[in-house]
Amino acid sequence: MSEDKSYEDIPEETDSEDTYSNDDLYNISSWGADLSFRELITMYDEDELLKPELQRHYVWDKVEASRFIDSILLGLPVPSIFLANTPQGDKLIIDGYQRIMTIYDYVNGIWSKDNRVFKLSNSDKINERWRGLAFKELTEKEQKKIRSTTIHAIVFEQTHPSEDDTSLFQIFERINTGGRILTAQEIRNCVYQGELNKLLFKLNDNSEWRDLYGLKSPEPRMKDMEFILRFLALNNMQFPDDLKGKISLKKHLNTFMECSKNNSQAAIKRFEGNFQNTINFITEHIGDNAFYNISIADDTTFRIRKRFYPTVFDSVCISTNFALSKLGDKIITQDLEDRRLALLQNSEYRKYVSEGTMRCDHIFGRINLACNYLYDINYEK
Repeated sequence: MSEDKSYEDIPEETDSEDTYSNDDLYNISSWGADLSFRELITMYDEDELLKPELQRHYVWDKVEASRFIDSILLGLPVPSIFLANTPQGDKLIIDGYQRIMTIYDYVNGIWSKDNRVFKLSNSDKINERWRGLAFKELTEKEQKKIRSTTIHAIVFEQTHPSEDDTSLFQIFERINTGGRILTAQEIRNCVYQGELNKLLFKLNDNSEWRDLYGLKSPEPRMKDMEFILRFLALNNMQFPDDLKGKISLKKHLNTFMECSKNNSQAAIKRFEGNFQNTINFITEHIGDNAFYNISIADDTTFRIRKRFYPTVFDSVCISTNFALSKLGDKIITQDLEDRRLALLQNSEYRKYVSEGTMRCDHIFGRINLACNYLYDINYEK
């Protein structure tokens, strides 16, 4: 193939402008409270102070953590933290996790980042009086100072609607002030903890999914988990009869997680089976290129673009899941990769996976075409 071939590239889907503000009116109250680190440690030990997510990564390095403790020992002001009251009466950390966990680990003696004895850094950024010291090596007065230091907490509570946490996503999104802005899925993982969230972690470790996704290890920013959620949410989407309108993917995923976070074990098992069976089938009968797109040079020449495409992923996965449920053992398995390549060259499909990707007619259209090309069936709303 000559290098001067001109290839048409499909633009990649982006959700950078997928922002929304709920039309729902919330009754949210907030107030200030000064809490000592002694109180926060006790609350954490008694499960009244909740981690932002199941596997939230501690990101500070030893110098950053030591510098924060050094500031407390010097009596310097400590930035406020943000907490949210949950319907169960606990407090969820919105912002301040690194600060709270730094003190928690230091007082308890083990740094959770490496599970070794937590000694302050020997960096020249730390007052020489405390360099290299563990909490137990401080004077009694210094230990008391750390435990008794208060940090100002701004506490939020959603009083209406009282039965869910729907405002928390937007509070997280707008207020989080950490050094690293949380992604949408990281925020969901903070807010919508429950059986569905646990399932996403489990499914993300599926070895066949990891091969198809193209990364051996889970992404620390949870983008891969979001794609699994996307499959589950779009697979259960109720399309309007006229297929008019456009969804906010961010809002749709939020709503699905909120409504499904504590589904029955039977429902969670159904989600798990749908994903596992679909991924297993695709691995066996389509192969590792299943979620890649193509670039077209002319009517007879194209090349595979070895990069995960979200809209190819959702259409291939949802059509496969639908075919498995509809056809069972009668499902077509021959030449599926060739059928997929023919699908990718269809001009209408290429429009559906690249333009207005969250328009209802385009979501339905690309899934239906995938059903047509791959399994000779029509998708049903």
